[in-house]
Amino acid sequence: MNLLNIRFLDELAALRRDLHAHPELAFQETRTADIVARELSACGIEVHRGLAGTGVVGVLRKGAGRRAIGLRADMDALPMPEKNGFAHVSQNPGRMHACGHDGHTAMLLGAARYLAENLESLAFDGTVHFIFQPAEESEAGAQVMVEDGLFRRFPMDAIFGLHNWPNLPVGEMVVMPGPIMAGTRVFEIRLRGQGCHAAMPHQGIDTLVAASHLVLALQTIVSRNVPPCEGAVVSVTQIHGGDALNVIPDEAVLRGTIRIFKPEVETLIEAAMRRLCAGIGNTFGVWTDIAFDQCYPVTASSAPEAEICREAATDVLGAGNVRRDESPSMAAEDFSFMLREKPGCYVWLGNGSGNDDRALHNPYYDFNDETLAMGVSYWVRLIETALRPG
Repeated sequence: MNLLNIRFLDELAALRRDLHAHPELAFQETRTADIVARELSACGIEVHRGLAGTGVVGVLRKGAGRRAIGLRADMDALPMPEKNGFAHVSQNPGRMHACGHDGHTAMLLGAARYLAENLESLAFDGTVHFIFQPAEESEAGAQVMVEDGLFRRFPMDAIFGLHNWPNLPVGEMVVMPGPIMAGTRVFEIRLRGQGCHAAMPHQGIDTLVAASHLVLALQTIVSRNVPPCEGAVVSVTQIHGGDALNVIPDEAVLRGTIRIFKPEVETLIEAAMRRLCAGIGNTFGVWTDIAFDQCYPVTASSAPEAEICREAATDVLGAGNVRRDESPSMAAEDFSFMLREKPGCYVWLGNGSGNDDRALHNPYYDFNDETLAMGVSYWVRLIETALRPG
Protein backbone atom coordinates (compact mmCIF):
# COMPACT_ATOMS: atom_id res chain seq x y z
CA MET A 1 0.00 0.00 0.00
CA ASN A 2 1.06 3.56 -0.69
CA LEU A 3 -0.61 5.48 2.14
CA LEU A 4 0.05 9.10 2.95
CA ASN A 5 2.00 10.03 6.06
CA ILE A 6 -0.92 11.58 7.96
CA ARG A 7 0.56 13.13 11.09
CA PHE A 8 -2.88 13.95 12.53
CA LEU A 9 -4.35 10.46 12.18
CA ASP A 10 -4.93 10.06 15.92
CA GLU A 11 -6.79 13.39 15.98
CA LEU A 12 -8.89 12.23 13.05
CA ALA A 13 -9.82 8.99 14.82
CA ALA A 14 -10.79 10.95 17.93
CA LEU A 15 -12.96 13.26 15.84
CA ARG A 16 -14.63 10.27 14.19
CA ARG A 17 -15.42 8.75 17.57
CA ASP A 18 -16.80 12.06 18.82
CA LEU A 19 -19.15 12.15 15.83
CA HIS A 20 -20.16 8.56 16.58
CA ALA A 21 -20.98 9.48 20.16
CA HIS A 22 -23.20 12.36 19.05
CA PRO A 23 -25.32 11.06 16.15
CA GLU A 24 -27.90 13.34 14.56
CA LEU A 25 -30.82 12.42 12.31
CA ALA A 26 -31.68 13.67 8.84
CA PHE A 27 -31.74 17.48 8.49
CA GLN A 28 -30.88 17.79 12.21
CA GLU A 29 -27.09 17.57 11.84
CA THR A 30 -26.43 20.96 13.44
CA ARG A 31 -23.62 19.87 15.78
CA THR A 32 -21.99 17.81 13.06
CA ALA A 33 -22.23 20.67 10.57
CA ASP A 34 -20.72 23.05 13.14
CA ILE A 35 -17.77 20.70 13.59
CA VAL A 36 -17.32 20.32 9.84
CA ALA A 37 -17.40 24.08 9.30
CA ARG A 38 -14.98 24.63 12.20
CA GLU A 39 -12.49 22.07 10.91
CA LEU A 40 -12.61 23.42 7.35
CA SER A 41 -12.21 27.01 8.54
CA ALA A 42 -9.25 26.04 10.70
CA CYS A 43 -7.55 24.80 7.53
CA GLY A 44 -8.18 28.07 5.74
CA ILE A 45 -10.73 26.48 3.43
CA GLU A 46 -13.62 28.61 2.18
CA VAL A 47 -16.84 27.47 3.90
CA HIS A 48 -20.43 27.71 2.69
CA ARG A 49 -23.42 26.61 4.75
CA GLY A 50 -27.17 26.27 4.39
CA LEU A 51 -27.74 24.00 1.40
CA ALA A 52 -30.43 21.50 2.43
CA GLY A 53 -30.46 23.22 5.81
CA THR A 54 -27.46 21.64 7.47
CA GLY A 55 -25.29 20.98 4.43
CA VAL A 56 -21.73 22.30 4.31
CA VAL A 57 -19.50 22.88 1.26
CA GLY A 58 -15.80 23.65 1.52
CA VAL A 59 -13.95 25.09 -1.48
CA LEU A 60 -10.21 24.80 -2.11
CA ARG A 61 -8.52 26.19 -5.22
CA LYS A 62 -5.04 25.72 -6.61
CA GLY A 63 -3.54 27.19 -9.75
CA ALA A 64 -5.38 28.77 -12.63
CA GLY A 65 -7.13 25.61 -13.84
CA ARG A 66 -10.83 25.88 -14.62
CA ARG A 67 -11.63 22.25 -13.92
CA ALA A 68 -13.50 21.42 -10.71
CA ILE A 69 -14.64 18.27 -8.95
CA GLY A 70 -16.86 17.49 -5.97
CA LEU A 71 -16.21 14.97 -3.20
CA ARG A 72 -19.21 14.01 -1.11
CA ALA A 73 -19.59 12.63 2.42
CA ASP A 74 -22.90 12.03 4.23
CA MET A 75 -23.36 13.16 7.84
CA ASP A 76 -26.64 11.74 9.22
CA ALA A 77 -27.28 8.83 11.56
CA LEU A 78 -30.10 6.30 11.84
CA PRO A 79 -33.14 6.31 14.18
CA MET A 80 -32.15 3.14 16.05
CA PRO A 81 -30.68 2.31 19.47
CA GLU A 82 -27.02 1.38 19.82
CA LYS A 83 -26.02 -1.71 21.81
CA ASN A 84 -22.25 -1.28 21.93
CA GLY A 85 -20.39 -0.86 25.20
CA PHE A 86 -17.28 1.03 24.13
CA ALA A 87 -16.43 4.54 25.29
CA HIS A 88 -17.70 6.33 22.19
CA VAL A 89 -21.15 4.71 22.22
CA SER A 90 -24.04 6.95 21.20
CA GLN A 91 -25.03 9.49 23.85
CA ASN A 92 -28.27 10.29 22.03
CA PRO A 93 -30.89 7.62 22.82
CA GLY A 94 -32.58 6.10 19.80
CA ARG A 95 -29.97 7.46 17.40
CA MET A 96 -26.89 5.71 16.09
CA HIS A 97 -24.19 5.98 13.44
CA ALA A 98 -24.89 2.47 12.17
CA CYS A 99 -23.87 3.11 8.57
CA GLY A 100 -20.46 4.72 8.94
CA HIS A 101 -21.35 8.28 8.00
CA ASP A 102 -19.20 9.38 10.94
CA GLY A 103 -16.25 7.73 9.19
CA HIS A 104 -17.17 9.20 5.81
CA THR A 105 -17.26 12.70 7.32
CA ALA A 106 -13.95 12.17 9.12
CA MET A 107 -12.18 10.85 6.01
CA LEU A 108 -13.27 13.79 3.86
CA LEU A 109 -12.30 16.27 6.58
CA GLY A 110 -8.95 14.51 6.79
CA ALA A 111 -8.46 14.86 3.04
CA ALA A 112 -9.36 18.55 3.20
CA ARG A 113 -6.88 19.14 6.01
CA TYR A 114 -4.11 17.20 4.28
CA LEU A 115 -4.61 19.17 1.07
CA ALA A 116 -4.60 22.49 2.88
CA GLU A 117 -1.46 21.67 4.84
CA ASN A 118 0.44 20.27 1.84
CA LEU A 119 -0.98 22.38 -0.96
CA GLU A 120 2.32 23.42 -2.53
CA SER A 121 3.67 19.87 -2.75
CA LEU A 122 0.55 18.33 -4.28
CA ALA A 123 0.23 18.06 -8.05
CA PHE A 124 -3.20 19.28 -9.05
CA ASP A 125 -4.62 22.30 -10.82
CA GLY A 126 -8.22 23.34 -10.28
CA THR A 127 -10.95 23.49 -7.65
CA VAL A 128 -12.10 20.91 -5.13
CA HIS A 129 -15.54 21.13 -3.53
CA PHE A 130 -15.81 19.19 -0.26
CA ILE A 131 -19.53 18.39 0.05
CA PHE A 132 -20.89 17.36 3.45
CA GLN A 133 -24.45 16.23 2.83
CA PRO A 134 -27.30 15.79 5.32
CA ALA A 135 -30.08 13.23 5.26
CA GLU A 136 -28.83 10.34 3.15
CA GLU A 137 -30.88 7.79 5.12
CA SER A 138 -34.27 7.68 3.35
CA GLU A 139 -34.69 11.47 3.22
CA ALA A 140 -32.88 12.19 -0.09
CA GLY A 141 -30.68 14.98 1.21
CA ALA A 142 -28.63 14.79 -1.99
CA GLN A 143 -31.71 15.65 -4.02
CA VAL A 144 -32.45 18.59 -1.72
CA MET A 145 -28.90 19.89 -2.09
CA VAL A 146 -29.21 19.68 -5.87
CA GLU A 147 -32.57 21.46 -5.78
CA ASP A 148 -31.05 24.12 -3.52
CA GLY A 149 -28.50 24.93 -6.21
CA LEU A 150 -25.45 22.80 -5.38
CA PHE A 151 -24.25 22.60 -8.97
CA ARG A 152 -25.29 26.15 -9.84
CA ARG A 153 -23.43 27.68 -6.91
CA PHE A 154 -20.48 25.31 -7.17
CA PRO A 155 -19.94 24.39 -10.84
CA MET A 156 -18.05 21.15 -11.22
CA ASP A 157 -17.15 18.72 -13.97
CA ALA A 158 -17.60 15.52 -11.96
CA ILE A 159 -18.78 14.26 -8.57
CA PHE A 160 -17.33 11.41 -6.49
CA GLY A 161 -18.62 9.44 -3.51
CA LEU A 162 -17.35 6.70 -1.18
CA HIS A 163 -19.00 4.29 1.25
CA ASN A 164 -17.44 1.87 3.70
CA TRP A 165 -18.42 -1.71 2.89
CA PRO A 166 -18.60 -4.52 5.46
CA ASN A 167 -17.65 -8.02 4.28
CA LEU A 168 -15.10 -6.44 1.95
CA PRO A 169 -11.62 -6.88 3.48
CA VAL A 170 -9.82 -3.86 4.85
CA GLY A 171 -7.47 -2.53 2.19
CA GLU A 172 -9.69 -3.45 -0.75
CA MET A 173 -11.97 -1.25 -2.85
CA VAL A 174 -14.69 -1.88 -5.42
CA VAL A 175 -14.54 0.46 -8.41
CA MET A 176 -16.66 -0.30 -11.45
CA PRO A 177 -18.54 1.56 -14.17
CA GLY A 178 -22.29 1.19 -14.44
CA PRO A 179 -24.74 0.31 -11.67
CA ILE A 180 -23.39 -0.32 -8.18
CA MET A 181 -26.55 0.35 -6.10
CA ALA A 182 -30.17 -0.29 -7.02
CA GLY A 183 -32.96 2.16 -7.74
CA THR A 184 -35.97 2.00 -5.45
CA ARG A 185 -39.70 2.55 -5.51
CA VAL A 186 -42.09 2.16 -2.61
CA PHE A 187 -45.62 0.88 -2.97
CA GLU A 188 -48.83 0.91 -0.97
CA ILE A 189 -51.70 -1.47 -1.61
CA ARG A 190 -55.10 -0.83 -0.03
CA LEU A 191 -57.74 -3.54 0.22
CA ARG A 192 -61.33 -2.98 1.26
CA GLY A 193 -63.92 -5.67 1.95
CA GLN A 194 -66.71 -5.95 4.49
CA GLY A 195 -66.01 -6.18 8.19
CA CYS A 196 -67.87 -8.60 10.41
CA HIS A 197 -67.74 -10.55 13.66
CA ALA A 198 -64.80 -12.93 13.72
CA ALA A 199 -67.14 -15.75 14.77
CA MET A 200 -69.33 -15.17 11.70
CA PRO A 201 -66.84 -14.81 8.79
CA HIS A 202 -69.50 -15.84 6.24
CA GLN A 203 -71.23 -12.50 6.83
CA GLY A 204 -68.27 -10.43 5.64
CA ILE A 205 -65.57 -10.18 2.99
CA ASP A 206 -62.24 -10.87 4.63
CA THR A 207 -59.55 -8.40 3.58
CA LEU A 208 -56.87 -10.11 5.65
CA VAL A 209 -57.25 -13.41 3.79
CA ALA A 210 -57.07 -11.54 0.50
CA ALA A 211 -54.04 -9.59 1.72
CA SER A 212 -52.30 -12.80 2.77
CA HIS A 213 -52.80 -14.36 -0.65
CA LEU A 214 -51.56 -11.16 -2.26
CA VAL A 215 -48.35 -11.20 -0.23
CA LEU A 216 -47.63 -14.71 -1.47
CA ALA A 217 -48.61 -13.89 -5.04
CA LEU A 218 -46.25 -10.89 -5.12
CA GLN A 219 -43.35 -13.26 -4.45
CA THR A 220 -43.88 -14.86 -7.86
CA ILE A 221 -43.16 -11.66 -9.77
CA VAL A 222 -39.37 -11.80 -9.64
CA SER A 223 -39.17 -15.59 -9.80
CA ARG A 224 -41.65 -16.04 -12.65
CA ASN A 225 -41.78 -12.74 -14.54
CA VAL A 226 -38.41 -11.03 -14.37
CA PRO A 227 -35.74 -12.59 -16.62
CA PRO A 228 -33.40 -14.67 -14.43
CA CYS A 229 -30.30 -12.67 -15.39
CA GLU A 230 -31.85 -9.36 -14.30
CA GLY A 231 -31.63 -8.11 -10.74
CA ALA A 232 -34.86 -7.23 -8.95
CA VAL A 233 -36.51 -7.43 -5.52
CA VAL A 234 -40.13 -7.07 -4.43
CA SER A 235 -40.50 -7.05 -0.65
CA VAL A 236 -43.63 -6.50 1.43
CA THR A 237 -42.42 -4.86 4.63
CA GLN A 238 -45.66 -3.79 6.35
CA ILE A 239 -49.10 -5.34 6.84
CA HIS A 240 -51.71 -3.28 8.69
CA GLY A 241 -55.28 -4.30 9.42
CA GLY A 242 -57.61 -4.71 12.34
CA ASP A 243 -57.76 -3.47 15.92
CA ALA A 244 -59.81 -6.05 17.80
CA LEU A 245 -59.33 -9.78 18.29
CA ASN A 246 -62.95 -10.59 17.52
CA VAL A 247 -63.46 -8.37 14.46
CA ILE A 248 -62.55 -9.11 10.84
CA PRO A 249 -61.56 -5.66 9.57
CA ASP A 250 -62.98 -4.17 6.44
CA GLU A 251 -59.66 -2.60 5.39
CA ALA A 252 -56.03 -3.67 5.16
CA VAL A 253 -52.88 -2.00 3.87
CA LEU A 254 -49.68 -3.54 2.50
CA ARG A 255 -46.52 -1.52 2.00
CA GLY A 256 -43.11 -2.40 0.70
CA THR A 257 -40.25 -1.71 -1.66
CA ILE A 258 -39.12 -2.54 -5.19
CA ARG A 259 -35.42 -2.65 -6.13
CA ILE A 260 -34.36 -2.58 -9.78
CA PHE A 261 -31.51 -1.58 -12.10
CA LYS A 262 -33.38 -1.08 -15.39
CA PRO A 263 -36.50 0.96 -16.27
CA GLU A 264 -37.95 -1.86 -18.35
CA VAL A 265 -37.77 -4.22 -15.36
CA GLU A 266 -39.47 -1.60 -13.20
CA THR A 267 -42.27 -1.30 -15.79
CA LEU A 268 -42.66 -5.09 -15.90
CA ILE A 269 -42.88 -5.34 -12.10
CA GLU A 270 -45.43 -2.55 -11.78
CA ALA A 271 -47.65 -4.11 -14.46
CA ALA A 272 -47.44 -7.50 -12.76
CA MET A 273 -48.32 -5.98 -9.38
CA ARG A 274 -51.37 -4.22 -10.82
CA ARG A 275 -52.47 -7.43 -12.49
CA LEU A 276 -52.11 -9.47 -9.28
CA CYS A 277 -53.99 -6.85 -7.24
CA ALA A 278 -56.87 -6.91 -9.70
CA GLY A 279 -56.89 -10.71 -9.82
CA ILE A 280 -56.80 -11.20 -6.05
CA GLY A 281 -59.48 -8.54 -5.69
CA ASN A 282 -61.76 -10.32 -8.13
CA THR A 283 -61.06 -13.71 -6.57
CA PHE A 284 -61.98 -12.65 -3.04
CA GLY A 285 -64.44 -9.90 -3.85
CA VAL A 286 -62.39 -7.09 -2.32
CA TRP A 287 -61.62 -3.64 -3.71
CA THR A 288 -57.90 -3.05 -4.28
CA ASP A 289 -55.81 -0.02 -5.16
CA ILE A 290 -52.05 0.26 -5.61
CA ALA A 291 -49.92 3.41 -5.60
CA PHE A 292 -46.20 3.80 -6.33
CA ASP A 293 -43.79 6.49 -5.22
CA GLN A 294 -40.31 7.09 -6.59
CA CYS A 295 -37.48 6.98 -4.08
CA TYR A 296 -33.86 6.82 -5.25
CA PRO A 297 -32.64 6.36 -8.83
CA VAL A 298 -30.07 3.71 -9.73
CA THR A 299 -26.57 4.67 -8.57
CA ALA A 300 -24.47 4.24 -11.70
CA SER A 301 -20.90 5.40 -12.29
CA SER A 302 -19.77 6.80 -15.63
CA ALA A 303 -16.90 4.93 -17.28
CA PRO A 304 -14.32 7.77 -17.56
CA GLU A 305 -14.78 8.77 -13.92
CA ALA A 306 -14.64 5.13 -12.80
CA GLU A 307 -11.30 4.84 -14.57
CA ILE A 308 -10.02 7.90 -12.69
CA CYS A 309 -11.09 6.28 -9.41
CA ARG A 310 -9.54 2.96 -10.39
CA GLU A 311 -6.21 4.67 -11.10
CA ALA A 312 -6.28 6.51 -7.79
CA ALA A 313 -7.28 3.40 -5.82
CA THR A 314 -4.59 1.33 -7.53
CA ASP A 315 -1.92 3.89 -6.62
CA VAL A 316 -3.00 3.78 -2.96
CA LEU A 317 -4.03 0.15 -2.40
CA GLY A 318 -2.32 -1.78 -5.20
CA ALA A 319 -3.85 -3.30 -8.33
CA GLY A 320 -4.66 -6.61 -6.64
CA ASN A 321 -6.84 -4.85 -4.08
CA VAL A 322 -9.08 -2.99 -6.52
CA ARG A 323 -12.07 -5.06 -7.62
CA ARG A 324 -13.95 -4.34 -10.85
CA ASP A 325 -16.49 -7.13 -11.23
CA GLU A 326 -18.45 -7.29 -7.98
CA SER A 327 -22.21 -7.74 -8.01
CA PRO A 328 -24.14 -4.51 -7.43
CA SER A 329 -26.01 -4.12 -4.17
CA MET A 330 -29.80 -4.04 -3.92
CA ALA A 331 -29.45 -1.32 -1.30
CA ALA A 332 -30.00 2.25 -2.50
CA GLU A 333 -28.04 5.50 -2.21
CA ASP A 334 -29.18 9.08 -2.70
CA PHE A 335 -25.81 9.99 -4.23
CA SER A 336 -27.67 8.79 -7.33
CA PHE A 337 -29.39 12.18 -7.49
CA MET A 338 -26.01 13.85 -7.87
CA LEU A 339 -24.89 11.31 -10.46
CA ARG A 340 -28.08 12.04 -12.39
CA GLU A 341 -26.86 15.63 -12.80
CA LYS A 342 -23.13 15.12 -13.22
CA PRO A 343 -20.77 12.36 -14.39
CA GLY A 344 -19.05 10.68 -11.51
CA CYS A 345 -18.24 7.51 -9.62
CA TYR A 346 -19.24 5.87 -6.36
CA VAL A 347 -16.92 3.32 -4.73
CA TRP A 348 -16.90 0.90 -1.81
CA LEU A 349 -14.00 0.81 0.66
CA GLY A 350 -13.56 -2.38 2.67
CA ASN A 351 -14.56 -2.10 6.33
CA GLY A 352 -13.55 -5.63 7.28
CA SER A 353 -14.87 -9.15 6.71
CA GLY A 354 -15.78 -12.02 9.00
CA ASN A 355 -17.49 -9.90 11.65
CA ASP A 356 -21.29 -9.71 11.65
CA ASP A 357 -21.14 -6.78 14.06
CA ARG A 358 -19.79 -4.65 11.24
CA ALA A 359 -22.89 -5.16 9.10
CA LEU A 360 -24.52 -1.90 8.11
CA HIS A 361 -27.61 -0.85 10.12
CA ASN A 362 -26.66 -3.27 12.88
CA PRO A 363 -26.99 -2.09 16.54
CA TYR A 364 -23.42 -3.33 17.16
CA TYR A 365 -21.88 -1.70 14.10
CA ASP A 366 -18.87 0.60 14.37
CA PHE A 367 -16.81 2.18 11.61
CA ASN A 368 -13.35 0.65 11.35
CA ASP A 369 -10.79 3.38 12.13
CA GLU A 370 -8.12 1.29 10.42
CA THR A 371 -9.55 2.50 7.12
CA LEU A 372 -9.25 6.23 7.86
CA ALA A 373 -5.76 6.54 6.39
CA MET A 374 -6.87 4.61 3.30
CA GLY A 375 -9.86 6.83 2.73
CA VAL A 376 -7.87 10.05 3.16
CA SER A 377 -5.08 8.77 0.90
CA TYR A 378 -7.59 7.73 -1.76
CA TRP A 379 -9.34 11.11 -1.76
CA VAL A 380 -6.06 13.00 -2.07
CA ARG A 381 -4.79 10.78 -4.86
CA LEU A 382 -8.15 11.05 -6.63
CA ILE A 383 -7.88 14.85 -6.60
CA GLU A 384 -4.39 14.68 -8.08
CA THR A 385 -5.59 12.23 -10.72
CA ALA A 386 -8.78 14.03 -11.71
CA LEU A 387 -7.17 17.48 -11.67
CA ARG A 388 -3.77 16.50 -13.05
CA PRO A 389 -1.98 19.58 -14.43
CA GLY A 390 -2.00 19.89 -18.20
